[in-house]
Amino acid sequence: MDREELRRRLEFYRDLGMGGLYVASGTGHGEAAVAPPEAVKRAPKPEAAAKPGAIPESQPAPAVLPMALPPLEPAGDTLPAILTDIGECTRCRLHQGRHKLVFGSGNEAAKLVFVGEGPGADEDEQGLPFVGRAGQLLTQMIDNTARKEGIPISRPDVYICNVVKCRPPENRTPLPDEMEICGQFLARQLAAIRPKAICALGSTAAKALLNTKDGVTKLRGKWHKWREIPLMVTYHPSYLLRPYNQEAKKEAWEDLKKVLHYVYD
Repeated sequence: MDREELRRRLEFYRDLGMGGLYVASGTGHGEAAVAPPEAVKRAPKPEAAAKPGAIPESQPAPAVLPMALPPLEPAGDTLPAILTDIGECTRCRLHQGRHKLVFGSGNEAAKLVFVGEGPGADEDEQGLPFVGRAGQLLTQMIDNTARKEGIPISRPDVYICNVVKCRPPENRTPLPDEMEICGQFLARQLAAIRPKAICALGSTAAKALLNTKDGVTKLRGKWHKWREIPLMVTYHPSYLLRPYNQEAKKEAWEDLKKVLHYVYD
């Protein structure tokens, strides 16, 4: 059983109310069974050995161990190792129309990571994130805001990736199972880089990272956390390309200023 399957099973038992694991000694087989939470409170008293059905004094009571979930990310994880593990991925339906897998790009030791939704046609063709019209706007947003605020960074200094690594058909929103499958690799990317802050671009990235149903309008402008790493939500550049979203452009600029000053000041 691999690490991910073990974690899923333990989470399943925990959701059912199981709070610990019985580890029986003296069986010779190293067997373990899931114990309900109340089992922890039912530790036998010394005088219980004389009662019918009690555990004999010569036989130690089963130990109740806390149900610790194994980490999903291997120790010492790196971006090249994650990409190798992904391989020629066929884990979900998105691979069927894929030309190139889009893993991520930028500074692998970046202090700031931008997370988008998924690759578009240009990204699928080149194998790089945010290289189409939305990507060009994101580059301008990063470079111009940093320059105006006196922060000496540009796009190559940050890291950019997406929730899903393959282009959804017709650029549709990724489905929950697709996001869950690819999400394990996104989590490993973020854990390996360990940036000072994350900027979620659009509602799909925000929902994936924050496990929320709230939209960008409600989430943006204030700090949240992904595994103790500060996270800011702002509009996706493709949304800002629409001519009627002038007010959103101003808000996105304010969000980006806040992120850049927090990370680089």
